[in-house]
Amino acid sequence: MIDFKAEVDKRKEAMLEDLFSLLRINSERDDSQADKEHPFGPGPVRALEHFLAMAQRDGYQTRNIDNYAGDFEFGEGEEVLGIFAHLDVVPAGSGWDTEPYEPVIKNDRVYARGSSDDKGPTLACYYALKIIKELGLPVSKKVRFVVGTDEESGWGDMDYYFAHNGLKNPDFGFSPDAEFPIINGEKGNMTEYLHFAGANQGPFILHSFKGGLRENMVPESATAMITAPHPLATLQASLEDFLSKHKSVKGSMVEKDGQYQVTMIGKSAHGSTPEAGINGATFLAKFLNQFAFEGPAKAFLDNAGTILHEDFDAKKVGLAFTDEKMGPLSMNAGVFTFDETSKDNTIALNFRYPKGIDPEGLKAGLEKLAGVSKVTLSKHGHTPHYVSMDDPLVSTLLAVYEKQTGLKGYEQVIGGGTFGRLLERGVAFGAMFPGDENTMHQANEYMPLDNIFRSAAIYAEAIYELIK
Repeated sequence: MIDFKAEVDKRKEAMLEDLFSLLRINSERDDSQADKEHPFGPGPVRALEHFLAMAQRDGYQTRNIDNYAGDFEFGEGEEVLGIFAHLDVVPAGSGWDTEPYEPVIKNDRVYARGSSDDKGPTLACYYALKIIKELGLPVSKKVRFVVGTDEESGWGDMDYYFAHNGLKNPDFGFSPDAEFPIINGEKGNMTEYLHFAGANQGPFILHSFKGGLRENMVPESATAMITAPHPLATLQASLEDFLSKHKSVKGSMVEKDGQYQVTMIGKSAHGSTPEAGINGATFLAKFLNQFAFEGPAKAFLDNAGTILHEDFDAKKVGLAFTDEKMGPLSMNAGVFTFDETSKDNTIALNFRYPKGIDPEGLKAGLEKLAGVSKVTLSKHGHTPHYVSMDDPLVSTLLAVYEKQTGLKGYEQVIGGGTFGRLLERGVAFGAMFPGDENTMHQANEYMPLDNIFRSAAIYAEAIYELIK
């Protein structure tokens, strides 16, 4: 019998060295520097090239699919197990106690952007396969290890990969990008945009309002530029009164070039769990909405600060829905853009929806909101996905998890979207453990050292059981 935990222990130092080298690469998407050679900007390409060079070092024949994604294969056989991970990260944002791209070990945790989503789990899974390879274990199937560079934005990496990689799709697979014991169901994912004109009427003028970095992140902060018929001291007193009643947020107001700049700071979180964050943008709109703004500016602030504020289940917009198996719909108000000179300002709402409802139904409901000129849908979306507990893929992964942890396995359906849904027989498997704090998409993201090593051992045994 192979002691996979012991094999991981032998490689701990090398694992951390490889992980740190990958975490030091800022692989945020940057459309301002995107071109033919860098479809999502230079950072994701650097991470991809680094990972593939590491695989080449370890004896794999790698392929770079035009800087969108990369892969390598191991083993022999007709059936193919696909492992899908990603190297891109969400923007670091503010509020870090350490440099987000200089990994630091504190309290037996690795702190860095991407440590838990998804570079840490990716490296754990990579070393799991490396152990099988180095031990020369007999296998009867192939493993195709695929890494993408656009999971956090639009999945354009996987669209391109499946259209251009030239191989048949894997027969089954998993993504190391969620939590244990397993994620065998994922809600649908669609972003819908509320559109507003930019004109102002009345004594208060909203010149601009900006909040949010990504549609799948709770906005940590937001800033507005306004003109008001009141002196700064009066408005600052109103802000202090607001903050005294809403202690979960911080705010400030300063005069700048004859206008007032108002900033509100909350807490970011993953867009699939908006209730875990504090939406700085809706709190800012809630504060501003007490003043006499008029016209489209008023409609923008009223929707943001009254209707969308803390409406995580879309009950206030009249779209709450629950499926018995997949659970409730959730809504994250993720990106806010208003400019008085623009005729098309937007609020992006990211929905995670179960079976039984669809994006067009959501759109029809949103079109009833007062002051909204139109509603449009994102070009990219995902329908609800579910793999039965009876599937051998699911039962095998849960059996390994139970054996290594001594904990009972059970199915889970999440609002987050992972590469597990790329395959009809695809799931997400690890690397968070039950009870772990989820810091994905937040400042001070971390992954416990022990989790890296524990998950690597679980992945090694699971992969071997699936391909032996």
